[in-house]
Amino acid sequence: MEERIFENRVDLSALNQSIQQIRSEIAKVIVGQEQMVNLLITAILADGHVLIEGVPGVAKTLTAKLLSKVISVNFSRIQFTPDLMPSDVLGTSIFNMKKSEFEFKAGPIFSNIVLIDEINRAPAKTQAALFEVMEERQVTIDGTTYPFEHPYMVVATQNPIEHEGTYRLPEAQLDRFLFKISVTYPALEQEIEIIAGHHQRKGQQAVSEVSAILSAEQIRNYRLSVQQIHVEANLIRYIAQIIHETRNNPALFLGASPRASVAILNSAKAFAAVNGRDFVTPEDIKFVALPVLRHRIVLTPDKEMEGITADEVVQQIIDKVEVPR
Repeated sequence: MEERIFENRVDLSALNQSIQQIRSEIAKVIVGQEQMVNLLITAILADGHVLIEGVPGVAKTLTAKLLSKVISVNFSRIQFTPDLMPSDVLGTSIFNMKKSEFEFKAGPIFSNIVLIDEINRAPAKTQAALFEVMEERQVTIDGTTYPFEHPYMVVATQNPIEHEGTYRLPEAQLDRFLFKISVTYPALEQEIEIIAGHHQRKGQQAVSEVSAILSAEQIRNYRLSVQQIHVEANLIRYIAQIIHETRNNPALFLGASPRASVAILNSAKAFAAVNGRDFVTPEDIKFVALPVLRHRIVLTPDKEMEGITADEVVQQIIDKVEVPR
């Protein structure tokens, strides 16, 4: 009987080598937080934006800066404040006296990786300015459209505890984030390692220890590889069933949109590639479903009063939907 040999349909060897190098570089500074690092790498491969939520001091901003260091592309940081105007972010037209014409001066949003610190501190007008940026990777000002360079990724941070001087992000904007990553406190042993690492650096900047691994061209090629990852028809149905359950759950006032379905598909393919596989499994879908959905659903007032969290409801839905075999 002839022996059948199965080979990977997509060559992921170079991608996996780069991912291991990225993890090693970030691990020089960040202790633990494997899930956050995995999700950030997945977001890069899936061409998505990320919202990182956590209390101050858990390395949200530091992780975003490290991410920009391991990728040799342009990086900009915007600190959102209540008095920030759209022109402060997007840029504005300035009259050139020598040429007697208006010239567009690009704002800090024109970069490859943009870190928006405390995104929920800016008012609705400034938040709305990000809609076109995040969805279409371009800005239209005074009738002229300015496309962004590839790759383009927004990494935003917010503090879930502090509410004074903050504005709730519009649902339409939250829907444009591929993931919402919740960062928790480190365990005791991890905290000891963090303190020891800080002591050993003797005041040196942690970010300076990290080297660039990926170029813009490599990211483009890796994303093309990720798009070739195989997905069975029954897994596409599985994704649709999870999303459908969010729209019919009595605990939810607002369910997930079709954009969430596509987000789960794209991120599951990317996460499969991160794990060295050229096919998606139900476990990939389960892993990405929580960070994809937790910010896209709205609980009913009753459930909020009871102290139920979005994570709990999403987990119940994932457990309820039958896994395809």
